[in-house]
Amino acid sequence: MNIVTLLPFIVLIGAMFLMTRSAKNKQRQAQQMRNDMQPGSGVRTIGGMYATVKEVHDDTVLLEVAPGVHAIYAKNSVGAVLSDAEYNHIVHGIDPDDEDATDTPVVPDDASSLTESVDADGDSADKAVALEKTDALEKADTVEKADDAVEKTDAVEKADEADEADVKKIDLGKDDTVAAATSEDDKRDGGTDAK
Repeated sequence: MNIVTLLPFIVLIGAMFLMTRSAKNKQRQAQQMRNDMQPGSGVRTIGGMYATVKEVHDDTVLLEVAPGVHAIYAKNSVGAVLSDAEYNHIVHGIDPDDEDATDTPVVPDDASSLTESVDADGDSADKAVALEKTDALEKADTVEKADDAVEKTDAVEKADEADEADVKKIDLGKDDTVAAATSEDDKRDGGTDAK
């Protein structure tokens, strides 16, 4: 037999040996991880559920899946034991890198912080555009205010004219009532109408 004909079989057997060795190493590491579980550790089951270990027994684990809710799982169902920082980040949303962060969102005091650019490369260009927009808005506001002032003066003039017309009508109305009252007095006194 020639060695060239045996070479593919040797490569195939070597690949199978490496794959089984790798799988056995992974199984051994998973078993070691499950044996090292302590009460209070955060875990992820193979189903993807996150829980806290309460008790560890030979083949089972008591997990707290929610506050006050406990369930018994087989040790083999634990997929990963998580570090405290990772568990808190996933379950509670606490970022371990950002210790200074507060739970309340930061609200800016004025709108100027909303128009500022974050990156430093286009910072001056963004500020120039923001200033141009601000100038254009101020000019538009000034024009609108001037138009409003013109409309108000026109409205005031029309109101003054309407008041003068009302005054004339009131004056005419007074003369008519005075004349009517005089004619009624004359009738009572025996006078005649001046028709």
